[in-house]
Amino acid sequence: MMEDTRSVASLMDSTSSKIQQLQKAFAELESQRAVTLNLRWNELEEHFHGLERSLKRRFHELEDQEKEYETKTRKAQELLEKKKAAVEAKEKASLERLQKKRDGAVFAINTALDKYNNNNAPNISAKAFAAEDENLDGTVQDVEISPVKAYPELVKLCRDMDSAGLHKFVSDNRKNLALLKEEIPVALKYAANPGTLVLDSLEGFYPTTTDGKKDANLLGTRRTCIMVMECLSVLLSGLDSNSLVAVLSESVKDRAKGVAEGWSPLLETIDMDAGNGNSLEAHAFLQLLATFGIVSDFKEDGILKLIPMVSRRRQAAELCRSLGLSEKMPGVIEVLVNSGKQIDAVNLAFAFGLTEKFPPVELLKCYLTEATRSSSQGNASPAVQASAPFT
Repeated sequence: MMEDTRSVASLMDSTSSKIQQLQKAFAELESQRAVTLNLRWNELEEHFHGLERSLKRRFHELEDQEKEYETKTRKAQELLEKKKAAVEAKEKASLERLQKKRDGAVFAINTALDKYNNNNAPNISAKAFAAEDENLDGTVQDVEISPVKAYPELVKLCRDMDSAGLHKFVSDNRKNLALLKEEIPVALKYAANPGTLVLDSLEGFYPTTTDGKKDANLLGTRRTCIMVMECLSVLLSGLDSNSLVAVLSESVKDRAKGVAEGWSPLLETIDMDAGNGNSLEAHAFLQLLATFGIVSDFKEDGILKLIPMVSRRRQAAELCRSLGLSEKMPGVIEVLVNSGKQIDAVNLAFAFGLTEKFPPVELLKCYLTEATRSSSQGNASPAVQASAPFT
């Protein structure tokens, strides 16, 4: 472009010399008496000078327009670079804040667990549970237990094997959920058979006489069922092999398997996207398999299909570990990414150390792009809907 401009300018500068040459030729022609010209040189010269001025004026106008365009282009490029730098800085700051929050949460959890294990964990003797061949009914005997301080009522409910009362007590005290989660595992040791008590507590998960869609208390009931199973898992994690066999006897496992087989067909009727990764039904089913150690009795493909239905649950990562799915997580995360659940994918990528294979920044950029596109169209995409908080 600049080369063409210089070429045009050079041609215009040579216009004057061309006019002078033409004047000489005109004078020679006029000096020939045999030729009579009706045109005077002054008129011809004025015509050419007029053309020259017009061309120069137009040329300078084009030059000014070109400079103005280049200035605007440069400013626009500078503005884009500044905006790009600002976006990258915000993304970096957001990721740093997210990482700090995650680190803080992990530290707080580890601190709480250490405190619990050191100060509040039950002191179970090696002979707390009889071996299965000596204690076929799975009852707990000779147990030395730390006292339940905040809610001593839990001890009586567990000792009486009162699953309905346990459910009601948890529902009435959900405002102190964290404290309940600390004390229920301790209280379960007072139960004659903790596994049976927990299985009894699951009977209201799928009510037979009430329309679940209209039952306002059903969600609370299901959350309580899940929490009680999680508390049993906490209890089991602190037992030795003999005690574990006593609690999870074959009869208890068979009953748990029967419950799971009854729930499994009901899961097939649930829309996988309806819960946006927060399905209580799928969570309860998977927790049942993990808590009672019956994962191997069900097909792995069927279990993997349920993970996206619980991907937004805060227990998702630990649940996957309990189910023995750690090696399958790359495939699970890939499914989440392809289904527009990039935020859930980022959380699991961090939890399982897969951030190199699934870069969080790229996933979040993809999520923001999709969210922006959906917002501009006036519709909420599945990914945008999934970002809404759950209670």
